[in-house]
Amino acid sequence: MKIAFLGPHASFTQLAATQLFPGEELLPQANILDCFNAVNNGDAEKAVVPLENSIEGTVSMTLDYLYKTPSIKIEAEGVMPIAHHLMIHPDHNMEDIEKIYSHPQALAQSFHFLDSHYKEIARQDFSSTAAAAKYVSENKDLKIAAVANQFAANLYGLKIVQRNIQDFEQNHTRFIVITKQQSEYHNTNLEVLGEKSGMLINLPEDHAGGLHQVLSVFAWRKMNLSKIESRTLKTGLGNYFFFINVVGKWEEVLHGNALLELESIHADVDFLGTYKEYLLES
Repeated sequence: MKIAFLGPHASFTQLAATQLFPGEELLPQANILDCFNAVNNGDAEKAVVPLENSIEGTVSMTLDYLYKTPSIKIEAEGVMPIAHHLMIHPDHNMEDIEKIYSHPQALAQSFHFLDSHYKEIARQDFSSTAAAAKYVSENKDLKIAAVANQFAANLYGLKIVQRNIQDFEQNHTRFIVITKQQSEYHNTNLEVLGEKSGMLINLPEDHAGGLHQVLSVFAWRKMNLSKIESRTLKTGLGNYFFFINVVGKWEEVLHGNALLELESIHADVDFLGTYKEYLLES
């Protein structure tokens, strides 16, 4: 089975993909859109993409493409503790470094550490943490460092000068498995954290109490929502769709009737599926 993931090699997404799909063929993609296209076009059966970070919040691009690609659903979710390390080429010393490269979220998640210890060193956004590590390894003549993971340091032969530089210990990233041919995902090697359902909702025609009307469908049924997030429809100011997670096992009668009630009030619902949430290793 072919599994696309947000690359390059040694990215956090690859670490997630190797645990979610051990032994399967992994196909690195340059960006999140390419992951969705690989699944939508049939170049890969499934893809692993980041959805949310506990510090920096939701990956808006993932939500946008879930909305724009209604044929794609969610099959599973994995939560990974994130550890960032500062690394350099083994021929260099940290005292000589003039710039630090990494993905914008990794730099943001390590902002206070870098600001306290290396305030004078410029920081530069890069496409991913792994790509930054690869760039450092391939440019020995440049006095640069990268913020990336242990896997990247090992793969690209870099020297870690500071470990665990993330500003918060409870730094986790949530990844989702997306697919067109949805099936029940099982992985006995990983701890199951829970079960949830996902859906995208467009509100009925804009009117006072519209969002309350939608949320009341879940409230009176005592359906616990672990996440509700708005994203702009990009059709004008004030126009949004909502991503909602419902906690627990999906019951066809109780929960299915909730979908029917949402349709009855003219809310547009894209049900993304019911899936388990797994704990991944960093």
